[in-house]
Amino acid sequence: MSVSAEHLVTTVEQLAALYGAPSPNALVVLATAGPEGLDCTPRGDPPGFVRVVDRQTLLLPDRRGNNRVDSLRNIVVDPRIALLFLIPGVGETLRVNGRAAISVDPALCASFVMADKAPRSVIVVTAERVYFQCPKALVRSRLWDPSRHVDRSSLPSSGQILAAIRPGEIDAEAVDRAYPQRLKETIY
Repeated sequence: MSVSAEHLVTTVEQLAALYGAPSPNALVVLATAGPEGLDCTPRGDPPGFVRVVDRQTLLLPDRRGNNRVDSLRNIVVDPRIALLFLIPGVGETLRVNGRAAISVDPALCASFVMADKAPRSVIVVTAERVYFQCPKALVRSRLWDPSRHVDRSSLPSSGQILAAIRPGEIDAEAVDRAYPQRLKETIY
């Protein structure tokens, strides 16, 4: 499948028109940035959700999230991108560095439908460097060791964290009660 230039998002204004305003609660997300404005966010779907088009091109659907679109905004301004592929239980990782563009081609978006919902856009990655990473860091951290997994109830809930960040604005219990249903309704 080829990517048509007429369907590429090339300005921050186009991105804002496509995604709209961010969720108010998303404004408390802590993002890290280096001197060149980098952002790192997790992405995921069932296995195979990143589509390999050819030796240099990957397609990645941009699934529904909090509408902060930090990564997408960065791509519009600076197309450099880095991907780190993690597979649960596998220590080796794959890193891909390259350049990206954002496509809103209706046919391309429709090809990524999940649960009857298409992504608003597809990230088109042109790989420039691909690295195989040894498992040493994941082995040292024991990331995949179930005996090391944290009991979620030992940490503050999402609602409690949001309420602490925005005192008087967030009802922690209401956020936590509503979250399971909101997740079901907005996963795709």
